[in-house]
Amino acid sequence: MDMKALIIMGSQSDEPVMSESQKWLSWFGIESEMVVASAHRAPDKVRDLMITAPEKGFGVVIAAAGMAAALPGVCAAYTSLPVLGVPLEGGLPGGIDALYSIVQMPAGLPVGTLAVGKAGARNAAVLTARIFALSNEKVRNKLEAFKSEGYKVS
Repeated sequence: MDMKALIIMGSQSDEPVMSESQKWLSWFGIESEMVVASAHRAPDKVRDLMITAPEKGFGVVIAAAGMAAALPGVCAAYTSLPVLGVPLEGGLPGGIDALYSIVQMPAGLPVGTLAVGKAGARNAAVLTARIFALSNEKVRNKLEAFKSEGYKVS
């Protein structure tokens, strides 16, 4: 079974940015599912998603959040899957508050932190492809095509 990526975001308003992840995951031939689940407003839903993610075939979690940006860390607390955090703008200018919140995880509870906004959403998809390419030749071939096109394939 091919692994899938779970994209989780704290609010539906994050969808325009996180659709960039879904677009690029699709280009790489990686199935994804996008879910809204707030670490603050729906912590039980987040926990349940993370606990059941491996049995549902997910191999990577892409978690996007702005401001306090607790979602990626909460995801990482409930799963052993790689969690990639995408900080979003919404609080301080440039999303710096979200960036600091995601990157400053306690030792032993890593979250791979990407750039703020759409660039981070795209890079989360590319990093997911790199992870899946370790064991999936089709994804590895798409990744090589992406690299040979100067990282700008449309």
